[in-house]
Amino acid sequence: MLELAIMLEGQNGLNWERWQRIAHAVEDLGFVGLYRSDHFTNGSPPDKDSLELWVSLTWLACNTKRIQFGPLVTPMSFRHPTMTARMAAAVDDLSGGRLTLGLGAGWQEREHHNYGFDLLDLKSRFKRFEEGLQVIERLLDDDAPVNFSGEYYHLNDAVLLPPPKRRIPILIGGNGEKRTLSFAARYADEWNATFQTPDNFSRLSTRLDEFLAEMDGEPRRVRRSMMTGCVFGKDDAALQEKIAARGRTIEQMRERGMIVGNAAQVVEQLGRLSEAGVERVMLQWLDLDDIAGLEALAKSVASQIVT
Repeated sequence: MLELAIMLEGQNGLNWERWQRIAHAVEDLGFVGLYRSDHFTNGSPPDKDSLELWVSLTWLACNTKRIQFGPLVTPMSFRHPTMTARMAAAVDDLSGGRLTLGLGAGWQEREHHNYGFDLLDLKSRFKRFEEGLQVIERLLDDDAPVNFSGEYYHLNDAVLLPPPKRRIPILIGGNGEKRTLSFAARYADEWNATFQTPDNFSRLSTRLDEFLAEMDGEPRRVRRSMMTGCVFGKDDAALQEKIAARGRTIEQMRERGMIVGNAAQVVEQLGRLSEAGVERVMLQWLDLDDIAGLEALAKSVASQIVT
């Protein structure tokens, strides 16, 4: 069965009141998970509330019991990978093993400039990302102290104590056919595509299978998920208002891979994604105050999803 989760853009006005209200709603309404972005600010003004990612996930670990959660995704450019590994291990243990550690290279130029982070050119950025993946993977998986000597990171007898209670799954997000998919094949337990039509998701998924087949030894299984926009309202009036606010036609949004329509149309679109190999969909919920819309989505859509 296709799993349905909710995704929030943390830089889009997220504060404690909204985060707590949405988290409780997602848990109570039966969605499988709640994910959020990790940004300091929007790509362009105006700036809005942007609740810090790892602090918010710590609260979530303590105040929910069922839903899975994680960053989509936390950039390697913001934090040293040893700190990311330490926080991930602690939050996962706190939650009873419900975290998926989504990792990315970083991309948004404005926040890196505003807050003094080095984004680097594309080649260097992905080199740093791969080194960070190696550091995090070894810290989370190795019992022995870790030594690492790279261009960007150096470790000498580094160890995580207390050690993680389980192997934390790593998610790599993105649609890049060369670097991203190859990294997913080598380091990830889950690949998360963004804004893809069923046909293009299937094509990218096949390319990931090719990378996996090229690896030495038995190819491991990599879970397939997708984060995409969702335009859905509690009734036709709410739906039409949301469509108008996007400034695009329904056809244009669907061509971008977004899920748009009434309950029957959304169920049909999700069914085609499931047929294309998507195992979990993280629906981007931009209206952080529309709890009634979330309730309608759960009641009229989630209960109908079948493979």
